[in-house]
Amino acid sequence: MLSLQTRRRMLVAAGASLAAALVLTGCTPGDTSNETEPTGASAEENEAEGDTVTIGFSGPAADHGWLGAINSAALAEAEKYPDIDLKVAEGTNDANLQISQVETFINDQVDAIVLLPTDGAALTEVAIQAMEAGIPVINVDREFSSTFASRVTILGDNYGMGVSAGTYICEELGDNPDAVVAEIAGIDSLPLTQDRSQGFADALEDCGLEVSNRVAADFTVQGGEAAASQLLSAAPKIDALWNHDDDQGVGVLAAIDAAGRDEFFMVGGAGSANAMREIQSGDSVLKATVIYPSTQAADGIRLARLVAQGKAMSDLVEIEVPNRIVLNAPVVTSENVDKYLPTAFES
Repeated sequence: MLSLQTRRRMLVAAGASLAAALVLTGCTPGDTSNETEPTGASAEENEAEGDTVTIGFSGPAADHGWLGAINSAALAEAEKYPDIDLKVAEGTNDANLQISQVETFINDQVDAIVLLPTDGAALTEVAIQAMEAGIPVINVDREFSSTFASRVTILGDNYGMGVSAGTYICEELGDNPDAVVAEIAGIDSLPLTQDRSQGFADALEDCGLEVSNRVAADFTVQGGEAAASQLLSAAPKIDALWNHDDDQGVGVLAAIDAAGRDEFFMVGGAGSANAMREIQSGDSVLKATVIYPSTQAADGIRLARLVAQGKAMSDLVEIEVPNRIVLNAPVVTSENVDKYLPTAFES
């Protein structure tokens, strides 16, 4: 059985080999060789006002706190730059409507598109059309099914979230091989949920634990409460619980309170301010949460500006903006909650 550390090294090595192969062949995902060669590589040059760029932004409907934070952070980031003309499409969970929004951006000949797709596979074809029209696409959070659909992909680390949650639980329960570990996932059909669960299982395996009871919810308060009630009824004893999403965690905590259960500790996911205040209080079963950054679209706006203006990232020697960026998934506990609470989103 390979240890988690060994698997990580193998993944890093495989990624390095792929990157090297792409460089040697001169073929990169979303080749935009007709763009202006990047020039500015210092922080001062990048922050300096340049030619005005029109950026189209489209994302899902803000039907829970994390997505609301994603949208508001993107708008706030664009407002920082007088050389950004931001065109915002109405948030939607209808893939066909979002496709038509991207088509409008293409017809309007925007300089770049920042796209958090309601469904990555469904939006892939129209994103490729934008790329073929010479419009760089910045793919946020939910990946397209083709590397040719985006110039830059910026993601939270879903697999890493699971690893972080599992590692924390291992540290707390590693000396108890009979511990009962439960899991409340998000929407099971989404690759991001599958990645989170796989990372969680892999981390637990590394310390001899496994998930004993698992249910799925839907990232909503109501869904979290219903799933938690089901889980608690099926599992008379639990030692640790990981809930994938702090928005649905509001409902999960309500169900736990209604059931009068407090024999276990809980780890959340995403990093909402609500969850962090629970951790801070010291009076809750919620002892930790794993960050899934709500800054991704804001980062996408900033990267779209750099790409459209032919600039690079100031902290890298490389003269091109990278084509893939994966953000970290740190664990927030009572020991470091003060560091993360000021930038957390409200559920």
